[in-house]
Amino acid sequence: MMVHFYTAIMESILCSSITVWYAAATAKDKGRLQRVLRSAERVIGCNLPSLQDLFASRSLKRAKKIAADPSHPGQKLFVPLPSGRRLRSIRTTTSRHTNSFFPSAVGLINRAGPPLPDYNTPPVTPPHTAHATLTAIHHFVTCHFVSCLLLVR
Repeated sequence: MMVHFYTAIMESILCSSITVWYAAATAKDKGRLQRVLRSAERVIGCNLPSLQDLFASRSLKRAKKIAADPSHPGQKLFVPLPSGRRLRSIRTTTSRHTNSFFPSAVGLINRAGPPLPDYNTPPVTPPHTAHATLTAIHHFVTCHFVSCLLLVR
């Protein structure tokens, strides 16, 4: 019951917008928050994920959603290198930009292992689906063409 309370209340408070603020937080602030987590571990009596683990899991989840959404303006920042094993790192000139979400998310993805698929290229449609789609389009055009001819006469 204590773990459910921690997950529902404390973790949601600690992790609200963690993908935005954690990368730019100072070591002192991170240490203070980690101390709160250790206190919760002692009260609950079981191990809890560290703040770094929470940040990494939530940032990876958010980055995957952004990379999968072609309408998101940040999707173009997740560009794979020619080898296809890593993403191109984002060049930054200030530490403020280096510690923002997109550069830190690219770094996390590169450290995590295989990169995200390239969502900038259109997916390959299986032949049977393409044929069914073309047949449906042909049927639609034919029906509307015939109905337009009947209206003109």
